[in-house]
Amino acid sequence: MRVRTETLDRFLSAVGEVILSSSQLRTGVARYAQDPEVADGFDRVDRRVAELQRRVLELRTAPLVRVTENLPRTARQLAEKLGKRVEVEIVGAELELDRSILDRLGEPLLHLVRNAVDHGLERPDRRRETGKSEVGRLRIEARRQKDSIVIDVSDDGRGIDLASVTRRALEAGLIHPDLAADLPPEEVVAFIFHPGLSTAHSISEVSGRGVGMDAVKATIESLGGAVELRTELGRGTTTTLVVPITAAVQRVLLVGIAGERVALPIAKVERILEVATEDIEEAAGDAFALVEEEPVPVLELARLLRIESAAAERASVPIVLTEVRGERIALRVDRFEGQQEIYVKPVPELLAPVRILSGLTVLEDGSPVFLLDPNQLV
Repeated sequence: MRVRTETLDRFLSAVGEVILSSSQLRTGVARYAQDPEVADGFDRVDRRVAELQRRVLELRTAPLVRVTENLPRTARQLAEKLGKRVEVEIVGAELELDRSILDRLGEPLLHLVRNAVDHGLERPDRRRETGKSEVGRLRIEARRQKDSIVIDVSDDGRGIDLASVTRRALEAGLIHPDLAADLPPEEVVAFIFHPGLSTAHSISEVSGRGVGMDAVKATIESLGGAVELRTELGRGTTTTLVVPITAAVQRVLLVGIAGERVALPIAKVERILEVATEDIEEAAGDAFALVEEEPVPVLELARLLRIESAAAERASVPIVLTEVRGERIALRVDRFEGQQEIYVKPVPELLAPVRILSGLTVLEDGSPVFLLDPNQLV
């Protein structure tokens, strides 16, 4: 039986409202909470509602095979066109995750497959010369890790020449020439996700269309996930995508700015800390703070959100360390208000064009709170 996703979304929204109403009711009758029968009744309701929520979330999920079933054929057709041979293995395609996440996973996976065949795998004669099988291997493996799905896209091709990446980064002005020789491999690999930086010697019909690695990273991070790339010259490359199983329920950090509260995905929070006001230095309109002996840009969240916050003298400043497009940054806030698991509702249509707002929730006290997408902060 097919059920429209919109119908499931409305159903899940209704369940979210029931959860909120139950919490508000419990808060409203707190003075009766000492009564064992009342407390036991609320506990039973909470258990039933939690079970209902789990069942609804299960209805929203679909197997990964929905976006992987056509990848082997795509890889073979592309390999044939390029005079190569490839064998594709897919493991874990039966795992299920939120349909809204699946719908956005297709394009990044397609790009990784095309990239592996076009730039990763060598031609049969070249593979023969290096002692490899003439048939290149491409493996897509998915596995569950707590509340996330981890997807590895691996090839046994030529790998990425990190020296070439460094040269391109130097040409693009991304690093200072004096520092290039001392960069560790993981920092060099990170340049691959920089917009406009490519290690391809020429733009082919394949590599010249679709999305780039920067877009892959942006898409996955907008889903609350992460991307990691590992490579070994002559041995191959593995790109790992980590995405949440569900987009409807997320764990967030609540922060306060003046009289407002906003939420940040916990998955995007490296850590929270307080920095002495005197340790935040300003230069040419930009602010920086030393965190673990590393200068980190400090962005004032109130200013980014255009919220008027009364400047107050204080000995220390609360900051949230996060990452925006591969760059470590610190968000200056007024206060921390704890962690919470929330049900994420779509942003109202009127505010949909505001890209920094990725969702909306209502807290137990009835106040609405927006969920922010850190990638849209700058």
